[in-house]
Amino acid sequence: MGHWLQRNIVEPGKLPLLLALASFVLTFLVTRLITRLIRAGKGPFGNVQAGGVHIHHVVPGIVLTVIGGFAAVAGGQHGFGSCAAAVVFGIGAGLVLDEFALILHLDDVYWSEEGRKSVEVVVVTAALGGLLLLGFSPFGVNDLSQGELQDRGSVVASVAGNFLLSLVALFKGKLRTALFGVIVPFVALVGAIRLARPGSLWARRFYGRRPRARAKSQLRAYRHDRRWARPRRALEDWLGGKPDPVPLDRGR
Repeated sequence: MGHWLQRNIVEPGKLPLLLALASFVLTFLVTRLITRLIRAGKGPFGNVQAGGVHIHHVVPGIVLTVIGGFAAVAGGQHGFGSCAAAVVFGIGAGLVLDEFALILHLDDVYWSEEGRKSVEVVVVTAALGGLLLLGFSPFGVNDLSQGELQDRGSVVASVAGNFLLSLVALFKGKLRTALFGVIVPFVALVGAIRLARPGSLWARRFYGRRPRARAKSQLRAYRHDRRWARPRRALEDWLGGKPDPVPLDRGR
């Protein structure tokens, strides 16, 4: 394990990326735990206020992201300074993206249905960070054996193929399948060969004169959403907490 870490993480200069990703995920999990305790009225935590203004944690997150980003650019890829900057950047990014929905809607929607977008963005960001981390790039690695070159070549070819299939899945309106398909084999393949979702670029381009395919696409999308909506919501509730119930008189 130590040899693998040295050859594939430390030697290519990916240690700051590993630290940034780890601190990003850990910050999100700890932040969600604290906010859920505050929401439940448990523990010693409470909202931060200054002059009667609620200071959202996206504010220190932006400050830490800027500091960590500039320090990482100045520090290069190696050394203690770059690793420390990566940790600061990861913490800041975790705080910022935990309130992504607030930035998007310019409203405090943290515990609303719209606030689920923050959890989705964090999961996608962590997945893309893992993809960058696990990419076995030969650049920066010295004295590669023939076997290591072949292994890296196979990985690069596999990632490239998955990426092309993910593009097809993306054009078919399957965003999550496209994102995770880059990382997980066969996921993008399934998304690429199945019917496109209604309203996607693929459907508008190829289903315009095929009413049967269009109708089948709509039926399949309805069944898929009905089947997976509850498990997806349960996972999001487990990660980020259940949103507040919508008032019955909302919108009146």
